[in-house]
Amino acid sequence: MSQPSSLRVLCVTGIFPPDIGGPAVYLPQVCEALSARGHRVTVVTLGQRLTCDPHRHPFRVIRLSRGMLRPRRWWRTIATLVRLGQEADVFFVHGLALEAVLANAVVNRPLVHKVVGDLAWERARTLGWVDESFEDFQERRHSPRVEALKALRAWWTRRAVRVIVPSAFLSRWVVHWGVPKERLVVIHNVAHVPVVLPAVEVPLPRSTRIAVVGRLVPWKHVDGVLRVVAQVEEASLVIVGDGPERGVLGDLAASLGIGDRVYFAGPRSHAETLALMAACDLFVLNSSYEGLPHVVLEAMCIGRPVIATAAGGTPELVRHEENGLLVASGDSGSLKDAIARLVASPTERRRLGEGGRRAASWFSLPMLIDRTERVLYDAVSERARR
Repeated sequence: MSQPSSLRVLCVTGIFPPDIGGPAVYLPQVCEALSARGHRVTVVTLGQRLTCDPHRHPFRVIRLSRGMLRPRRWWRTIATLVRLGQEADVFFVHGLALEAVLANAVVNRPLVHKVVGDLAWERARTLGWVDESFEDFQERRHSPRVEALKALRAWWTRRAVRVIVPSAFLSRWVVHWGVPKERLVVIHNVAHVPVVLPAVEVPLPRSTRIAVVGRLVPWKHVDGVLRVVAQVEEASLVIVGDGPERGVLGDLAASLGIGDRVYFAGPRSHAETLALMAACDLFVLNSSYEGLPHVVLEAMCIGRPVIATAAGGTPELVRHEENGLLVASGDSGSLKDAIARLVASPTERRRLGEGGRRAASWFSLPMLIDRTERVLYDAVSERARR
């Protein structure tokens, strides 16, 4: 069977604009580029209600109500994917993986899965079932319910003909789940920053402003950044994002006596988030786990010096003393020293920011689209040969 010149691609994701988060930034860019190359793209995602949004994007977007009771939403999602999957050449899955795999059991199309983290670990941490690092979670045995969650995650990932991961670090662990190496493709993320950013207000005293961006969850360790800012009098902090730790972090800022030096900006649009980062002097990521942090690339693109923990795939982006500073995860002393150093030195901030901008230019959107398109074609061709 000959390879089609264009593909009918069914993208499946749990979040999509106006939602915020890595997939909500990455997917519209990829889908728009694939559409421009002549592929017919349909996105199925969750939203506030069941709608079809045909005009905002140059591809079809179908939103399933996020407000439905979970069993009903699962069945509605599966039924929708079965219906649309019959018209597709390939499933391109970024979320709702269980529903996509179950639907594909009916329509039997090649499935490409992009894995940006371990949903089993994130869910177990969020629910309080475990309290351990990403790496320890992969290798240790756990309670039956956690092991069942890990087995389910491995099962749906192994159903893919190809698995795209954003870092070599993450690829090693996906192999640990039982996915054959030959199915894995590492495609690093890229960042796109609009030429013009919206005006934003940062209600903080004029000081050296530090940006922190992301979900407010335990493994991001924003509390550690707050404790360091409390020790560096010349620093203030802008926190963009929301999550279960928001109340705890607000209480901590107050108890540390730095409430007037911390601005909780809340969840913002992608453009507003970038504008807030640009209004700051440096960017800090204190996470103990990252697949490949998209937000670090964004900070580099806008020339903000990066201080980040050497966790997960982050060292694949940040080269210590060249385009940022790396510190060991959990080393609060090194984090304080790095922040104090950049707060005290505009020259160092400028040098590392320029290095970051150069490094970010290596990660181009055309290259990402080329490689992604090739993976989709390969998945279709491999299935046709079987």
